[in-house]
Amino acid sequence: MAGRFAAFDEFILEKMGETHLPGVSVALLEGGEVVHQRGYGFRDLKDGLPATPETLYAIASVTKSFTCLALMQLQEKGRLSVDDPVDRYVPLGIKPFGEPIRLWHLMTHTSGIPALAYAEAVLGKEHGSTEKWLPIAGPEDLLTFMRGAQDWVHSRPGERWFYLNEGYVLLGEIIERVSGQSYAEYVREHILAPLGMRRSAFDRTTVEADADRATPYVIDKEGKAIPSSYTYGRILSDGGLVSNVLDLIRYVQMYLEGGKIAGSAGGRVAGEGSVRAMMEGRVRLPAAGWLDDERPGAVLRQPGLYGYGLHSYPDFFGHRLVGHSGSVGVATAYIGFIPDRNVGAAVLANGTGYAPSQMAMVALATLVGEDPQGLPFVRIERALDGLAGVYETFRGTMRVTFRRKGDFLVAEFKTKHHEEHVPLIPEVVEGNEPRFYTLSVGRRTPVEFYRKGDAVEVIYERYKLRRVGPL
Repeated sequence: MAGRFAAFDEFILEKMGETHLPGVSVALLEGGEVVHQRGYGFRDLKDGLPATPETLYAIASVTKSFTCLALMQLQEKGRLSVDDPVDRYVPLGIKPFGEPIRLWHLMTHTSGIPALAYAEAVLGKEHGSTEKWLPIAGPEDLLTFMRGAQDWVHSRPGERWFYLNEGYVLLGEIIERVSGQSYAEYVREHILAPLGMRRSAFDRTTVEADADRATPYVIDKEGKAIPSSYTYGRILSDGGLVSNVLDLIRYVQMYLEGGKIAGSAGGRVAGEGSVRAMMEGRVRLPAAGWLDDERPGAVLRQPGLYGYGLHSYPDFFGHRLVGHSGSVGVATAYIGFIPDRNVGAAVLANGTGYAPSQMAMVALATLVGEDPQGLPFVRIERALDGLAGVYETFRGTMRVTFRRKGDFLVAEFKTKHHEEHVPLIPEVVEGNEPRFYTLSVGRRTPVEFYRKGDAVEVIYERYKLRRVGPL
């Protein structure tokens, strides 16, 4: 079985090296069995401790699906309805264009309120990237913080997707008020324990008593990994769970089995109807199609949809891909599964770098027997990397370096007294004549590359340059 995932293992290590990720853990599920589990790199750099499949990481916004699952459980018990107005439970007091915000609007990020960035400020202060201090210790403080946000509403409830962490804080408070338990206690008793997720927790004491836990890292602009910490208690129902990929793959399996608990005699955490409702796409995600791909039936060409704490893409090699990603700045996460093929993936990392969602998509392509090279982000990265290098004009009179920075190329002009970095915006990246443009004094300037066998040339404004070496 190891040979089947050898290329995937190489891909993970390559991307970790490019983006300076310290550690990654992966578990892959097929037909109810874990077919690949592995840690890559380090859970702790100082002591040289390796990442393992059991290593604990913050799962960040993947927590949101647990929050929605809890709400669906309470709806099944008749304790609430996701169609209830939020103000029935907490005094939000915001009515976009006079319409009430309902629980399902918060669950789908369609309240009409654009992101207020409370979590970004809390995380930034914790990790030393901002001086902004928000003394938000719980939902009451958050409701005070949100007063005045009525003036920030942009659309009617249910119309448009605006990712709103604040909404999930309120959903956590609603779970507490309806259930009579703390949010963490409720999730532990009704979701984690039944699924056998014994090493998943919200509190510092439990996590730090576990020997196999990842040190969270800030990856700075130079690629240096700086040890940091999690915001225990301050980020909770919107992104506070700490887990491991083997626990998460049990969670994924529950969705694939329609709410059933694997290995139990008829046990469930939710009804099949509730699970299906969570996976149903209810609002279009804002990202358009992938660059330079107009082919009929192209992978991931159709826009994504968001449901109850889960998003879905309808055309992953002809299958529906359901999942969710997350980031708390010092840890990143993704779960994803393909219901009609009964496969799933969980990926966790102790830093920001190459997206776990993209790592998982490469794995899922492998699981369904497709070539991961057909994934649009893989093709785009490969094409941009193929243009990077050092270029010179005739007889080396001028030198320009082109580097890939994410989805862009950046042209670097350096002399003894001057340095300039110019982003190139891609139009067509594949084929023998990739096209980009940049802006100069408000005018659009084309940048045209020409591949001629192993040679690459570029026309940049008045100059013709030829690649003379790698980076």
